[in-house]
Amino acid sequence: MSEEAGWPELGEFLVCTITTVKQNGVYVDLDGYPGREGFIFIGEVASGWVKNIRSIVREGQRVVAKALKVRRDKKSIELSIKSVSDERRRDTLQRWKNKQRASQLLRIVGERSGWDDAKISEMNTELTETFGGLYVAFEETAIENNALANEGFEGDWIAVFIEIAIENIIPEFVNIRAVANIQIHGSEGIEVIRKALTAVEACSSEPDEVEISSYYDGAPEYRIELKAPDWEIAETHWEKVEAAISETITADVGDVEISRR
Repeated sequence: MSEEAGWPELGEFLVCTITTVKQNGVYVDLDGYPGREGFIFIGEVASGWVKNIRSIVREGQRVVAKALKVRRDKKSIELSIKSVSDERRRDTLQRWKNKQRASQLLRIVGERSGWDDAKISEMNTELTETFGGLYVAFEETAIENNALANEGFEGDWIAVFIEIAIENIIPEFVNIRAVANIQIHGSEGIEVIRKALTAVEACSSEPDEVEISSYYDGAPEYRIELKAPDWEIAETHWEKVEAAISETITADVGDVEISRR
């Protein structure tokens, strides 16, 4: 089931907070499902025989558990901690932390943009539906500043969102994408363009982990994509890209107009 339906899907991995420890198991609150309670039988708390349950879990502890089945009274769901691998536990906790962090960042965006709670909630829904997750929206914006505009979002708040994303999200890499409109005056246009794009790709740097590629999109447009570990390195190498094009295609050879996307 979906979160909107009030219960998690069976087999779903959940972040839970232990509220009560009993002799035969523990009760937990399901983070992300307000008002929903889960129960973990002692046999599902850990592998093997559990002599003293309190030596393994405690009240207030946050755990990751797998949803097994909704109980007959429809008032709680049975869960398992032992069915969760270490890798799954880390991934689930990271996603949960990302979700909490993204909600905090969106509230900052809202405060700076003059939004009320209703507007923040509305934007949370819109961004989540568009990007598949609020954190993904921040992450993709940190990677590519035009991510929101490319999805049709408009308004002064976008500049605030971009600033918050760049300040708080550390992506694995960032992208600069641009289109070069190239017009060559002479008869050797193809060779000149080939030379220019070769010079562009030569701006790649293995030590700086910068990859630059160029693509033919249909004359006179040529797409350039730059991938770098952060924006400072990306912008430094982008200056080299523009210089390489200018040095190859001078005013007497042709005209170039570069538009970043």
